[in-house]
Amino acid sequence: MATVHLRIGDLVWGKLGRYPPWPGKIVSPPKDLKKPRGKKCFFVKFFGTEDHAWIKVEQLKPYHPHKEEMIKINKGKRFQQAVDAVEEFLKKGKGKEQSTDSKGRKAPAKPMKIIEEDDEDPFKGGSSDKELTDSDPEPSSVQRLVAGTVSGFKWESSPVKDDPHFHHFLLSQSEKPASSMETISKRLKIIEEDTGSTSIQAADSTALNGSITPTDKRIGFLGLGLMGSGVVSNLLKMGHVVTVWNRTAEKCDLFIQEGARLGRTPAEVVSMCDITFSCVSDPKAARDLVLGPSGVLQGIRPGKCYVEMSTIDHETVTELSQVITSRGGRFLEAPVSGSQQVSNEGMLVILAAGDRSVYEDCSSCFQAMGKTSFFLVGEVGNAARMMLILNMVQGSFMATIAEGLTLAQATGQSQQTFLDILCQGQMASSFVDQKCQNILQGNFKPDYYLKHIQKDLRLAISMGDSVNHPTPMAATANEVYKRAKALDQSDNDMSAVYRAYIH
Repeated sequence: MATVHLRIGDLVWGKLGRYPPWPGKIVSPPKDLKKPRGKKCFFVKFFGTEDHAWIKVEQLKPYHPHKEEMIKINKGKRFQQAVDAVEEFLKKGKGKEQSTDSKGRKAPAKPMKIIEEDDEDPFKGGSSDKELTDSDPEPSSVQRLVAGTVSGFKWESSPVKDDPHFHHFLLSQSEKPASSMETISKRLKIIEEDTGSTSIQAADSTALNGSITPTDKRIGFLGLGLMGSGVVSNLLKMGHVVTVWNRTAEKCDLFIQEGARLGRTPAEVVSMCDITFSCVSDPKAARDLVLGPSGVLQGIRPGKCYVEMSTIDHETVTELSQVITSRGGRFLEAPVSGSQQVSNEGMLVILAAGDRSVYEDCSSCFQAMGKTSFFLVGEVGNAARMMLILNMVQGSFMATIAEGLTLAQATGQSQQTFLDILCQGQMASSFVDQKCQNILQGNFKPDYYLKHIQKDLRLAISMGDSVNHPTPMAATANEVYKRAKALDQSDNDMSAVYRAYIH
């Protein structure tokens, strides 16, 4: 059995159930928070979030000896932000240590020797545990943490009692009542645009903030595709009461196991819930869901809220808004920008338009599923227009990247070198890196379906035609995607447009 020496102030990697290892710091728990019975554990405050929990010793590893290992097996923007927060903390800690007179420095707390109760390593590829060295930051100053000296790592009261991320770590033992989430008007910052319209952007990243208080409204969700599945998963994780429906009923099974309720039809879901979201593939599917047999419209009653999250044209969303409100319902369009991975991570960007009060009622839901949300003032359809423009740009860009990769190959250049150079320049992004790496590996597992980005290009071109605005770049890209669809790439990732150039 391995011996681990841990003490208050140590930087560690903490493992929470099925979530990836995350960097944190062992701190003193609040006085009113009882320590769980059973296996030995420490109270850990996680970097890059407002999350904190009791973590069992066997789920902890010292930060420095395992840093490179964890960086290799964990990816994602949130993870990198957390690691960056640790490095910033270390820099500030070393600066304070150097500026403090050695005679006035408090002696470090005596380390606590912990014997692991299990031999099994909870982390993949983990090496043996080692005691932290003297180069680690001084562990005695929890007060500095409480004072909030590091951005994104402040010790403040938050409603962790209802946070399902840490349900198994007994934070609910706290006797202190959880504070209510601030009203959305206090949590949002308002940006005036040149057009005179107002965008409202969430001041806090949802997925980075684990202290979300879920709404007490009953939530319905229709459509469990690549995007919808991630959204529902995050709604459940954050404690929302969710009823689900999907055309292919088997897709509901996993979410039922996670605590969701099952609706037999769209109409039944709407009638059971206060707010119902839908996220389906295209305008026809969105219209059929509302107007078809046992559809949404049959369940709408005065006061019921319907939120359309599908990426569709503004004509369709306007039609749906009219029929919903004609029955006394409240309507909001809220298409999302992202991919399956982004959806799973709770880092979507949400564009909303329509009933402002519905937007506010959806506050905790949008925080659970996205990092940022915008409310676009003006008529219903503005969010649909904006989303099509964004996806038009993304789709055209992806086709251009594929064209560059194949041209590099055709002229005898290294595709990997092309990617390396690209990722060091001004166009560097996680999107470029991920898509290009997938192409080079021949991995076209769908993160955003090629058929859907082609649909978005088609709708954007049509929108341009309706206002007599030229879209020649999008039109060219659309033809390349149509070629890829003819090569049976529809159900692959959008990066499979690459194959249109090599066949």
